[in-house]
Amino acid sequence: MLGERIAALRRRAGISQAELAQRLQISASAMGMYEQGRREPSAEILVALSRAFHVTIDYLLTGSPA
Repeated sequence: MLGERIAALRRRAGISQAELAQRLQISASAMGMYEQGRREPSAEILVALSRAFHVTIDYLLTGSPA
């Protein structure tokens, strides 16, 4: 699940939801909803997440490397 992968990557990076949200210039509540699977990130946010964590968008969406 996308939200679980985002949360795992964030924890591995040692940052809070609020810190990640600030880096992506979104609200902390939006970040929480992405991680809970209650909201889907836009294509722009997926690109920003992939850059922030140095992973492919394919990995974020499917869990498999490119």
